[in-house]
Amino acid sequence: MFALIHGSGDGGWAWHLVRRALRERGHEALAPDLPTDRDGATWDDCVDVFAAAAAGAEDLVVVGHSSGGFLVPLVAERLDASLQVFLTAMVPRPGESGIEWFADVGWERAVAELAAADGGLTGNPDPLIAFYHDVPPALAGEALARQRPTGGGLGEAAWPSHALPGIAARYVVATRDRFIPPAVQRRVASERLGITGPDEIDAGHCAALSRPEELADLLAGYVDRAEPGAGPGGSRATRAPAVPRRTPG
Repeated sequence: MFALIHGSGDGGWAWHLVRRALRERGHEALAPDLPTDRDGATWDDCVDVFAAAAAGAEDLVVVGHSSGGFLVPLVAERLDASLQVFLTAMVPRPGESGIEWFADVGWERAVAELAAADGGLTGNPDPLIAFYHDVPPALAGEALARQRPTGGGLGEAAWPSHALPGIAARYVVATRDRFIPPAVQRRVASERLGITGPDEIDAGHCAALSRPEELADLLAGYVDRAEPGAGPGGSRATRAPAVPRRTPG
């Protein structure tokens, strides 16, 4: 069973093509809407949504996109998941807020460098250029129409756990991402998860809409190709390292 976590501004709909593709490959997946549109939402509120949706599920693989990466370790630990997957995602440190994450990983400088090289495509204020450039136009239009407001509370809230859980982890780099530059993704995977050879997908930031079949192949492969005794991550999965507590601010 896959538990799919959407990013800011999205809802579970963003995963609908991947869910269908996973079912065709013999896997079930759930992707509930998170209460991230509420200013008063907490980390526990979000984890509770998945706890209710995945009640009774076994061998859970938790996948988070973009800011949904902050929830992956919390959901994985609460639900005793067997694998964490970060899709072009923010990987948190203890005490770090979502807003702080961008400065901590050097996001602004990386965006400026890539924008200088690609003529301003990276970091472009037009979401059709920065986020949906490789999504079919009609689908991109529907995604924009379905955007949900993003409450400010969680973006400012310190990530609550004292360390990342010791659960096998994978990181998937979107090589044509114009929001989180691939160089940032690779650095985050290495420095925060100990993954020096992340998987890659030829897609922009919204791979679940632009490359759902390829993404489903990758996700299903983590389970289908697992070696006996290796868990769903197989032999290439890396155990997420414990991270020392970081003081907010």
